[in-house]
Amino acid sequence: MRIRLLGPIDVVVDGTPRPVRGLRRKAVLAVLALHHGHVVSVPRLVDSVWRDNERPPAANTVQSHVSHLRQVLGSRTAILSRPPGYLLDAGTGGIDVEEAERLIRQGTRSDDSAAAARHLRGALELWRGPALQDVAGLTWLEGQAERLNQLRSQAVRALLEVRLDLGEHAALVRDLEQLAGEHPLDEQIHAQLMLALYRSGRQADALAVFRRLRSALAGDLGIDPTLALRELEARMLRHDPDLRPAPPAAPITVTRPPLPAPAQLPLEVRGFAGREPQLAGLDAVLAQLNGPSPTALVVVLSGSAGVGKTTLAVHWARRVAGEFPDGQLYVNLRGYDPSGRVTSSADAVRGFLDALGVPPQRMPIGADAQAALFRGLLAGRRMLVVLDNARDAAQIRPLLPGAPRCLVVITSRDQLVGLVAIEGAYPMTLGLLTNDESRQLLAFRLGADRIAAEPRAADEIGTRCARLPLALVVVAARAATHPRFTLRALAGELGDSRERLDALAGADLVADVRAVFSWSYNTLTPEGARVFRLLGLHQGPDVSPAAAASLAGLAVAETRNLLRELARAHLIDEHTPDRYVFHDLLRAYAAELAGHKDSTQQRDAAIRRTLDHYLRTAYRAAVVLNPHRDPIVLPPPEPGATPEDCTDHHAAMGWFSTEHAVLIAALHQAFLQGLDHHAWALAWTTHTYFNRRGRWHDWSVVWQVGVEAATRLADPNARAIAHRGLSWAQVKLGRHEDATVHLLHALGLWAEAGDPVGQADVHLDLGRGLAIQGRFAEAMHHARQALDLYEEAGHHDGLALALNNLGMACVELGDHERGLTCCRESLVLHQKAGNRDGEAGAWDSLGYAYHHLGDHAAAIDGYQRALDLYRDLGDRYEIAATLANLGDSRHAVGDLADARELWREAVSILDELDHPDADHLRAKLRADSSRA
Repeated sequence: MRIRLLGPIDVVVDGTPRPVRGLRRKAVLAVLALHHGHVVSVPRLVDSVWRDNERPPAANTVQSHVSHLRQVLGSRTAILSRPPGYLLDAGTGGIDVEEAERLIRQGTRSDDSAAAARHLRGALELWRGPALQDVAGLTWLEGQAERLNQLRSQAVRALLEVRLDLGEHAALVRDLEQLAGEHPLDEQIHAQLMLALYRSGRQADALAVFRRLRSALAGDLGIDPTLALRELEARMLRHDPDLRPAPPAAPITVTRPPLPAPAQLPLEVRGFAGREPQLAGLDAVLAQLNGPSPTALVVVLSGSAGVGKTTLAVHWARRVAGEFPDGQLYVNLRGYDPSGRVTSSADAVRGFLDALGVPPQRMPIGADAQAALFRGLLAGRRMLVVLDNARDAAQIRPLLPGAPRCLVVITSRDQLVGLVAIEGAYPMTLGLLTNDESRQLLAFRLGADRIAAEPRAADEIGTRCARLPLALVVVAARAATHPRFTLRALAGELGDSRERLDALAGADLVADVRAVFSWSYNTLTPEGARVFRLLGLHQGPDVSPAAAASLAGLAVAETRNLLRELARAHLIDEHTPDRYVFHDLLRAYAAELAGHKDSTQQRDAAIRRTLDHYLRTAYRAAVVLNPHRDPIVLPPPEPGATPEDCTDHHAAMGWFSTEHAVLIAALHQAFLQGLDHHAWALAWTTHTYFNRRGRWHDWSVVWQVGVEAATRLADPNARAIAHRGLSWAQVKLGRHEDATVHLLHALGLWAEAGDPVGQADVHLDLGRGLAIQGRFAEAMHHARQALDLYEEAGHHDGLALALNNLGMACVELGDHERGLTCCRESLVLHQKAGNRDGEAGAWDSLGYAYHHLGDHAAAIDGYQRALDLYRDLGDRYEIAATLANLGDSRHAVGDLADARELWREAVSILDELDHPDADHLRAKLRADSSRA
């Protein structure tokens, strides 16, 4: 089996191409293939496959596409379900992209020109057209297509270079002339064409190519050709013998002026741990030096303070120093030095020129002339340049070599986006260590035996240090200097956030976590610094620009720019588009600064604005999800809060899916701050979402806090609503006795208040819980009581629900005709009110009634209508339950294969929900298979 992406997307099985039909299926396959061997989460698949302006797919859409792709691939194990998504396992050589990348690596690394040419030709033969050509319009895949097309271009150029080495000069001229016409400003192609012409005895034509390029560069860009190209012209004019074709066994030798080979790399830190992906990434960039490259290669290694950028850069540089026989240059640019004295570009260049042996009398006057001399000295040489602790791109640019064969590694707390955009630098972000890497670092510093003796304490130290390398080495130093201290005791010193920063302080500012953070903070604009401090008050796992705008009391556009400023300084991380997060130590530092620099009134107002933002946005979204719930009164808003709009069902579900963890944190924060109205109202807003998505443990937690908050408010209606909400979660978790206790609390409160609708709601829920337990006669009694109370109050939505429950109880007790009548009346009322959730329930009940009457065609119709509605609503448990029922009816009419597929889909959903009904369905599947 091979999946082909280098052209139209298809699959080859046993030598026969199989088409993949449909844009979405092709895109899903492409995303999984481009992450071959790695789990791709369902949200990541959705982001990559559906456009931003499109409605998010239904919950099972991705699963359906994956199921189809398994059939195309001819194997159910080719795409594996791995929470939180899927993993493609196509085996070695199963993806044409991987095969092309392998061949290109071999071709660019080979010392044998003939072998290199074979590898590169083999890679280029895999392209059947533009990569990913039939999934145009999908942003992430378009970016990957551009990358793959650039990879092909790299292979083409490498093959041209190899063919020149093999002496195929005359044969290459026509191809190179065509490429030069397509890329009129590409210096590398023009240099290759000049060389091919010159070695074919056409010196005048070669020099004419140079003149045309020089004219084009001057006219279009206002620049001259690079020094390397000008030197090539000069060598041709003087008939440099080294430009002649080399004999087959004799490599071309290039004479160089004698210059020292500097070795300026600093001492490597003892006990380097982990960072395998980053080391592999740096190795991959290094491998490109063996292929054609029109300029030096540049890597920007960025990350937050204390994350180990310099340690990684120096470790890797020392590991590969032998690859750079002409020397290794290093300079600390002091971009974030506590003294504020930043190393200027001019000073850095002069230091490099000194290291390269340039005597004072040859040192030109002026920074530009010195930078030009530096670039000239590196031309034709293979050198590694490490520019450590850079402040910005302007500081870096004069230090970049212009010629190929040099590699520059830059470390900075800034992302240096300008270098990535203009100079084509490779961005590489360094994050926190993994748990294993944290333990490994401590073991290197303290010895493996000491870590093995207290593994849990070692892990706790890693967690409390946020897995930040600087914090870990500070604790390791304290442990090393106090060998009798247990790791448990040292972990205890890292108590709350304030104590943690104190424990990580020291006399040496370079090893003081708080001081190191301050050097980044002090570079911020006043507005950026204020937003950073206030973010320390935000309790959620991440934050959107809209929520941060309410936190700061600013416009969203202005806040987004300030968040980007913080991200560039690596004080926060944009871990997914428009979602920002920072690790616990930076959060503690931000909160500490807020405590020092912002008044209590300012901090309290910021928290209120944030809670108002989440509460009012969640309320709007909750009403969109279920407009038939009885409304609640919200607390008055704080000025400056700007809630978001959720205009339709899909937008509301999407917002809750993104923010549900933040909402739980906000609810707890409101409760701890004594903002009880916010706390219980936030619980109310999450009710429908948590129910439909099957997040019943979260549902239970928020309503437990909601009950406590409502109790402190001494608001009987709020208390009754909260007790009723908690009962729903308890029923879903199988805690029927606890649910009954809460419902009876609510019933008493509403009876005391004389609220017939509230009492009816409770009877409705009591009946539902009894029906789940199989106590149908009692369930019918409560359904009738609810029906009477709703009729008395003229509450039509409640009346429709009560009729449906009464109908289901009648069916279970054998009165099918009465049950059908009640369910039909319920359906009509729900349809008149536009209550799609209620309508789905009524169709499901009708399907159930018809199934028990033996009218399976009508049952299938009812279940299918219910299923379509539940899918659109995103109610995962009801989708699973309806799938199971629909499977029963399909089975009854002999559609055994369809029935089993429906049951399997239901089991998959129930397993994700950790629901015990999955075991019952699995047993049904086993029994049915044994009968077959």
